[in-house]
Amino acid sequence: MPGQDARETARIVTGSLEGPTHLPFLPELPARGPGADLIGRTAGLLAELFARLEPSGWRIGDRPGRDTRRARAWLREDLDALEEFTQGYEGPLKVSAVGPWTLAAALERRNGEAMLGDPGARRDLAESLAEGLRGHLAEVRRRVPGARVVLQLDEPSLTAVLTGRVPTASGYRRHEPVDRALVEETLRAVVAVAGGDPVVVHSCAPRVPFGLLARAGATAVSFDFGLLTESEDEAIGEAVEGGLALFAGVVPAGGQGAAPGEAALSDPAGTVGGVRSLWRRLGLSPGLLAQAVTVTPACGLAGASPAYARAALTHCVRAARSLADNPE
Repeated sequence: MPGQDARETARIVTGSLEGPTHLPFLPELPARGPGADLIGRTAGLLAELFARLEPSGWRIGDRPGRDTRRARAWLREDLDALEEFTQGYEGPLKVSAVGPWTLAAALERRNGEAMLGDPGARRDLAESLAEGLRGHLAEVRRRVPGARVVLQLDEPSLTAVLTGRVPTASGYRRHEPVDRALVEETLRAVVAVAGGDPVVVHSCAPRVPFGLLARAGATAVSFDFGLLTESEDEAIGEAVEGGLALFAGVVPAGGQGAAPGEAALSDPAGTVGGVRSLWRRLGLSPGLLAQAVTVTPACGLAGASPAYARAALTHCVRAARSLADNPE
């Protein structure tokens, strides 16, 4: 989400959009600076691993420094705000963290190379992430005891990891593709920390590996609907028939300073028209559509204006109601 006010953002995402079609969440506010960003926030969750910010990005260090302390402080502030506005709440509540493969592609070892290039380092990283997430989820459940926590793992680099497109520090080479079985095994271990609660894996990159994520135990996959091609229909259909839910990113995320556009946010039924078309192509039951699909922005809203972000969330709710009322 845009902005830097944790309390106001928590109030918006938990209070102003109430209803059975709304999924409240723990907001991320990267505009506050290092430690509130995607990688820094998750680095602050790691157990017995610490990261510091270098000019080239986040790098593993020997001890918790000011960057780690800042990341943890931002998260405590966010949790305090969430707890304040969820008193007595019962229902699903989504929290997000970077997944093990995107984290391995982004975090640097002490020599400046990504942890992705060292099998031992990425194994230690995945174990540290799993332990840190276990504690984080327990804290959320303690603060909001009526919530059923939905864990979202952000994996925008997953496809690049699988296809060998993650650059080395020099930029002249690419890291070797990681074996798909190992990718699946590592994801499965991290997914397991949710203890049976739903886990969503998010990627706004093309060619999301729906089948692999389903086999790894994901409950749902969140993706940019506009990047789908019909060549992916079969994989999506098989995954959905196997019980995988879809978080379809159909509402434009909005650019920096964007204001709500009438064309993008005035037609809830039109927003989900492509989802209905996909369902027909897959030959799936219309009655399953509203149960299997959650309507979301195409990607995060941090680059939008606060007004647009709020309007986009409201539009997601309206589009979801349209999908439920008119599945065909």
